[in-house]
Amino acid sequence: MKRTITIAALALTSTLVLSACADNTEGENTDTTTIATTSAPDTTETTGATTDPETETGAAGEVSAEHNDADIMFAQMMIPHHQQAVEMSEILLAKDDIPAEVIEFAQGVIDAQGPEIDRMNTMLETWEEDPVTGDMGEMGHGGMSGMMSEEDMTALEDAQGTEAARLYLEQMTAHHEGAVDMARDEVTDGQNPQAIALAEQVIEDQEAEIAEMEQMLNEL
Repeated sequence: MKRTITIAALALTSTLVLSACADNTEGENTDTTTIATTSAPDTTETTGATTDPETETGAAGEVSAEHNDADIMFAQMMIPHHQQAVEMSEILLAKDDIPAEVIEFAQGVIDAQGPEIDRMNTMLETWEEDPVTGDMGEMGHGGMSGMMSEEDMTALEDAQGTEAARLYLEQMTAHHEGAVDMARDEVTDGQNPQAIALAEQVIEDQEAEIAEMEQMLNEL
């Protein structure tokens, strides 16, 4: 009888031990699940952080409504100025026997100034002014420093080979110098922060390109 009681006691003890182990295991599993669950928000926060630069880029593309007459004049005059630079570059690129470095430079002018034309037209539309489209329109060349005359453009169209490259570089140097002068006026007199920033970029880029063209002229 005592032996039977002892066996029963051992069986009960084993059952309690196994039950305790099972409880501990469940506790460990619960802790692991909790950690995995709490780690999910961190991933979400990281993903959210990566979209911030896109948001900032979008904001940077906006144009402030704040402006004055100098801002309007800058955009209205620089657009046809840029348009002529693009036209000059397209004339050159249609020719044969142009040095490779001059071809590359002319394409760079088109690639840079085309988007700037769009940007300035966006500014004008934001300020409830008519965009500048087509070529010179009715504005003519008055007040736009560095613009080529019809005779200048005809001379570029008629030139060929190395002589065309030389004439293009000489004309574009004068053209860039005029753009830099206009941009400096905007930096001094303008009010719109985006227009002023664009003018500062024009000064930086085109002064560097003037130096580049002078180097190419020396090597022709």
